[in-house]
Amino acid sequence: MSEVAKPIVILLADDDEEDRMLAADALEESRVVNDLRFVEDGDELLDYLYRRGRYSDPDAAPTPGLILLDLNMPKKDGREALREIKADPDLRRIPIVVLTTSKAEEDIYRTYDLGANSFITKPVSFDGLVAVMRDLGRYWIEIVELPPDRLV
Repeated sequence: MSEVAKPIVILLADDDEEDRMLAADALEESRVVNDLRFVEDGDELLDYLYRRGRYSDPDAAPTPGLILLDLNMPKKDGREALREIKADPDLRRIPIVVLTTSKAEEDIYRTYDLGANSFITKPVSFDGLVAVMRDLGRYWIEIVELPPDRLV
């Protein structure tokens, strides 16, 4: 008897409130029903992953199966957070999809060098974002075999 896969938690790190709400709406519109959590910068992302401060309760910070990461955030930006996450043996297996407005070749090369699993430039239209979220959901949730969930 096979186990029914528990939907993964998707953690979106983005400082722009409108972008966070658009992403949530786009996931809903694309029928991706996973638990979506938000953090606003790289410091908060690492607090979440290491369960520090307001994220110390595991129920408040379930281990994500996928991180959607904006690069340009205040405090610790996405590049710095990506470097730290991929350097940590307990965190580096969490897939990270860079979802950013940047189209700079340097950002593309650098984020892959740092261990990003994918680099996607944010679409300018809501319909484009819905299509990206649908495809992300299909790929990362339905197709890819992710490492089993474990506590950080």
